Amino acid sequence: MTIHTFCRNPLVKGLTCIRCGTSYQEGDFFTGCPACRQSGHPSSLRVDYRSMLPWDRDGKKPGMMRYGNRLPYTIFPTLGEGNTPLLELPRLADKLGISSFRMKDEGQNPTGSHKDRFSPLVIARALETDARVLVTASSGNAGLSVTSYAAFAGLDCVVISQENLNKGLQKAIQGTGAKLLLMNQPHERWELMHRFVEEEGYFPVTNYINPPVGSHPCGVQGYKTIAYEIYEQSGNRAPDAVLVPTSRGDLLWGIKEGFDELSRIGLIQRIPRLVAIEPIPRLSEVLVGEDWRKEFTDGHTPLLSIGGNTVAWQAVSALQETEGSAVVVGAEEASAAQEELEQHGLYLELSSATILAAARQLIQKRWIKPEEYVIAVGTSHGWKL
Repeated sequence: MTIHTFCRNPLVKGLTCIRCGTSYQEGDFFTGCPACRQSGHPSSLRVDYRSMLPWDRDGKKPGMMRYGNRLPYTIFPTLGEGNTPLLELPRLADKLGISSFRMKDEGQNPTGSHKDRFSPLVIARALETDARVLVTASSGNAGLSVTSYAAFAGLDCVVISQENLNKGLQKAIQGTGAKLLLMNQPHERWELMHRFVEEEGYFPVTNYINPPVGSHPCGVQGYKTIAYEIYEQSGNRAPDAVLVPTSRGDLLWGIKEGFDELSRIGLIQRIPRLVAIEPIPRLSEVLVGEDWRKEFTDGHTPLLSIGGNTVAWQAVSALQETEGSAVVVGAEEASAAQEELEQHGLYLELSSATILAAARQLIQKRWIKPEEYVIAVGTSHGWKL
């Protein structure tokens, strides 16, 4: 029996495909835009609102919920997510040779990652639709976050991960009461999830088709709040560039959409250039002409949180629309960056530590100039070992 309340935002009017622009009535389109999928170009949907509200926050509500009038739900199950610090790192800026380098520390969310901005909204959607069991395919962070919020709201959850999932995350996920299934190969996660959705009627919160689309649109909306907070914490200004560790681009797209909204209501003059950090050439190849729907050479990277050999259209679109870039950071670079960040008091997950190596690459290439204001998103704390 659930005991937590939710309130749907009355301004929500439906969904729109981010690729072809087709509009749909409210509903759960778990495999993205039907029109694009039929044409062989699977694409995500975004939530649309009836009006673009002026910039207004409810200071009486905690964390992410104070932006409720810009989200699919104004009230949702909360563990205190959001309002994470934007850390000024002057010593690292000096070493990098730029005027300012800051990190948005998403590891300080309740379960230690940015996924906690996604989970409460998708849980609210599950509650509204009377979902029986939630299912997610995850390398770890999303699994822990979704199961924690599901347990808080009294919902059952199944997490499908891989056998190399570290013991700490396994214990934490199972501790919520969730069912954890470990597979040999990454693609097996989507195949099993597909069966659970189609045959058992489970509520999927993440992608399960190939080529992939983004996760549930309601959840992805939560990532807009990172852009909102960056704007406020930066003294009501936008940075020049934002670096984002990226797999299929839920976070990348959500941040882009948040800055888009700030631009449309006239609070910022331009949207920051977004940078996707990846462990193997995927988006970096797409940006120079490769087909985004292909499977790329995986290389069995230990950077599990940003691993995988596929690309989603939302990630491509986010980079193209912001005149952004993609940077490849390998395991050795990430490990060295993780050790260097520790010397500055920051303990990040290996995939998150790629932000420092990526910044260094971009500065050396002069893609980031010394006078520019740069923010990196530290997506996850390193304690999950």
